[in-house]
Amino acid sequence: MGAASMMERPAANAPIEEWDAYLHLRDNPDGVTRELWYHEYGCGAWLVVTRNTLTHEVIKCELAEKVAAKAAKKTAGAAS
Repeated sequence: MGAASMMERPAANAPIEEWDAYLHLRDNPDGVTRELWYHEYGCGAWLVVTRNTLTHEVIKCELAEKVAAKAAKKTAGAAS
């Protein structure tokens, strides 16, 4: 489980400080947040879950692969 921003990894040759921040530094916000969850005992899918950390309400749940595909499509469209 972790922030959905974890899908945005540093480049393989990024400085060690960037990798350290990516792996170890996390915000713990109050309110609505997007998290990356792994459905380990179910289908094995990665999910992007939008939830409220104060009320525990799950607002939205999407397959991470679809979120990544949408982001790639959006990036490709912006580049053209």
